[in-house]
Amino acid sequence: MSSIAAQLILNGIIAGAIYALVASGFSLIYSIGKFMHFAHGAVLAVGAYMMYTFAVVLHWNFYLSIILAVLASMCAGQLMNLTVYRPLRKRKASSAVLLIASISAMTFVNALILLAWGADVKSIPVTNPVFEVLGARITLVQVCIIGVSMILLACLWFLMKRTTLGKAMRAVADNKEVAQTVGINPEWIYSQTFLIGSFLAGVAGVLIGIEQNLYPQMGVQLAIKGFTGAIIGSLSSVPGSVLGSFILGLVENIGIWYLPSGYKDAIAFVLLFIFLLFKPSGLLGVKAREA
Repeated sequence: MSSIAAQLILNGIIAGAIYALVASGFSLIYSIGKFMHFAHGAVLAVGAYMMYTFAVVLHWNFYLSIILAVLASMCAGQLMNLTVYRPLRKRKASSAVLLIASISAMTFVNALILLAWGADVKSIPVTNPVFEVLGARITLVQVCIIGVSMILLACLWFLMKRTTLGKAMRAVADNKEVAQTVGINPEWIYSQTFLIGSFLAGVAGVLIGIEQNLYPQMGVQLAIKGFTGAIIGSLSSVPGSVLGSFILGLVENIGIWYLPSGYKDAIAFVLLFIFLLFKPSGLLGVKAREA
């Protein structure tokens, strides 16, 4: 394998790990809440900018800043749930109304970020040594991105399959009315879902903020990538969304071997349109319905 091919595949795995964190939270909220939470990207941006504020502006301890930034994302996601989505659920709003509300929430949070931190690009300086693997170069931060993503996705799978909370979440996802008859409170499940999904978004925001630059609209682009990964795998299946995210990351990075790098985002949109037209249920959609 040439060093260029190894580098492109490695870059695809790194990108897929980030997309998987975003897509898994997106898919989790969709499968239980039955609407597309596009403001998930804004929650991610909150985590990145709070990390910048704590670590760079206030000069707090780096690891404490990570914890506080993730907590800030969880609070932002839960605040959206309690102030925007829960009142709409009580009024039995349709999925379309919730979708519009999520886009409005995303726009509002992006405007707040622009107001608070300005439009200029920010960065979080860190010591970032470079290693060589099979002729490809990878930084310490990128190693952490892959490792943290794999650990968190494994923990999410365990939570959903082996814990009481996970079983209750799956019950609400299957049939909210039946779940209520056995004593499960759907609103409590929604709250836990937003906390878990926002936690994943916060971790993704911190990792991206450390590796890349920060800009107010960063959450929009990553929400689209996470949505695309979820569509490829299966919007209603968390494992499917993870699979789709890695496929998206690999196709994007291998594609720029043949096309200019400026076409990277175009590749993602082409994949999104192809799956929406010919396989809207995703690669694991049929299996998820049968299960």
